[in-house]
Amino acid sequence: MSLEEEMSEELAANEILAMRDNRSPNIVTYLDSYLVDAELWLAMEFMDGGTLFDVLRAVYLEEGQIGAVCRECLQGLHFLHCRQVIHRDIKSCNVLVSTDGSVKLGDFGLCAQLSPEHSKRSSSVGTPSWMAPEVVRGEAYGPKVDIWSLGIMGLEMVEGEAPYQREARLRVFELLERNGPPKLQNPRHHSALLRDFLRCCLQADEDRRWSAQELLQHPFFFTNCCNRDYSSTVYFKNRLL
Repeated sequence: MSLEEEMSEELAANEILAMRDNRSPNIVTYLDSYLVDAELWLAMEFMDGGTLFDVLRAVYLEEGQIGAVCRECLQGLHFLHCRQVIHRDIKSCNVLVSTDGSVKLGDFGLCAQLSPEHSKRSSSVGTPSWMAPEVVRGEAYGPKVDIWSLGIMGLEMVEGEAPYQREARLRVFELLERNGPPKLQNPRHHSALLRDFLRCCLQADEDRRWSAQELLQHPFFFTNCCNRDYSSTVYFKNRLL
């Protein structure tokens, strides 16, 4: 990470502290950091499958694989949210996978630590197509912004890209405000459980949006197609390589 760019030192500090202080099986493991001239080098565990974005450019994910990825991400988010940490940039580029079936959250440069004095945030940060309505509107928000982003990532896994991903930032905000929560292009091609899971994530009203803990109990994760042995380890070994 170059330390010469604006806010780069703050982002670097965020990245290191978030990974160092929040160790979990679903968060990429921070090993060490080194200052090399004007660059900060971060050493992290090697995830040999690359990013979820890379996977989506190579293969089509079935519902079982989508369920497995969402479940692993939700376990990471539940851990963070219990510790009052908001990731604020959940998307396929920031999810790392391994051929042993591991799925882990990465890139914590934009994360925010809440406290009793600051239980909400209002900064408009993140990537436009994945940003929750309350972030777009500049309202105070909490951890559930990550759940909206996860729902958008779910659409991304189904459709191959996020809604409005090719649009300019302000155009994305305009479309979100006008059209409401994005939907599947061909909902009848997908199971009722997947559709309901995405609906629970993509509630425009933050109070009606499910939490990570609630979503981990969603029936979508208790179908045969979402069995971990089938959908993660076997999938990545047999199809990703």
